[in-house]
Amino acid sequence: MTSAEFVCKLRAVGARAYHDKHPFHIAMNEGRLSREQLRGWIANRFYYQKNIPRKDAAILSNCPLREIRRAWIHRILDHDGDERNEGGIEAWLRLGEAAGCAPGELWGDRHLLPGVQFAVNAYVSFARERPWPIAIASSLTELFAPDLMGARLAAFEKFYPWIDNAGLDYFRRRVSQAGRDSNEALAITLEHCNTPELQDEALSALEFKCDVLWSILNSIHHDYANCR
Repeated sequence: MTSAEFVCKLRAVGARAYHDKHPFHIAMNEGRLSREQLRGWIANRFYYQKNIPRKDAAILSNCPLREIRRAWIHRILDHDGDERNEGGIEAWLRLGEAAGCAPGELWGDRHLLPGVQFAVNAYVSFARERPWPIAIASSLTELFAPDLMGARLAAFEKFYPWIDNAGLDYFRRRVSQAGRDSNEALAITLEHCNTPELQDEALSALEFKCDVLWSILNSIHHDYANCR
């Protein structure tokens, strides 16, 4: 298929399967979550956040192309941070503190659900075991993240004023970062998934990542359904 057709099919996966359509996300954006439910989501999502650098390191370890490694390595620092810049993990910890979750609880996985752990670990294993262009294609959920982050930020500011506004910096940052990252990953995917077989694998990888994100929310939604 042509590049344009390929991009259309990638976007169709998100239109159909991205987790912004999950009932838990819809409830979040409509202001219907209790404090306990929101804290449960923040605590469990942290396990995903802290494993993103491990996923990206797995991609780097499998990639023989220096130019791709140079382009991709910033993602690890975006989340882990360094002596000059706070990373996404630290920003998420501040979100947790603003919502009443102590950092030690998040680092210690005190509220981690087995289903969330299984889904996130499966994603890290996928990145480690699959060819690097296919693992990169799985990250293309970022194509749909800027709109999600914008809607989430607006919902938190409107419906959850008990969360200190400074704790929402992670969402503000990802609105722009996700657009940059998705353009980068899409360009790599178009260049290196350049046969019908690789394009089909890339589409399946993106579907898999959507399933991972959906499964995370399934576990949280089920466990915290009756929390008020």
